[in-house]
Amino acid sequence: MAYKKLKPHLIDEAVREAEMRKLWHDEYCVTEIETFDSVKVKFYDDMFDHCFYESANRVEKDKSILSLNRLEKMLWIKETLLDGEAILKKGWDNYKKTHYTNRRVAVVKGNYVVIIRFTGVLKAKLITAYEKNDIENILESPDFERTEEFFGKN
Repeated sequence: MAYKKLKPHLIDEAVREAEMRKLWHDEYCVTEIETFDSVKVKFYDDMFDHCFYESANRVEKDKSILSLNRLEKMLWIKETLLDGEAILKKGWDNYKKTHYTNRRVAVVKGNYVVIIRFTGVLKAKLITAYEKNDIENILESPDFERTEEFFGKN
């Protein structure tokens, strides 16, 4: 798949955030996104901050900096969901120290991660998307399994 990068650094800083929020809204929140395996994924305007801001302080997780790197890959979220060649793994619950049954992690381009949470049969919601340098723990997770609970009876 051809993964297209945006060029947010070329947009005047005074209007950059507003333009990127509008693109997020138009690309993701208005139109329904359907994955390569027919899961309809919901997106909301308020997810923008979580996906495109990063923390100046990782301990406080303040999400205070608009990330040009994350913005440049905004369209990769959709492309990842459409990519039938993505590596699909189970998500990890950091609090319970076990794998989620309702989260799917898709990895493309070696280290780009998109996580969705299933909310019903062939329905999901975006959780997050980001680049991860130390990807081994995700790749070592169990493969995602298509269950009747989220994919219905075949």
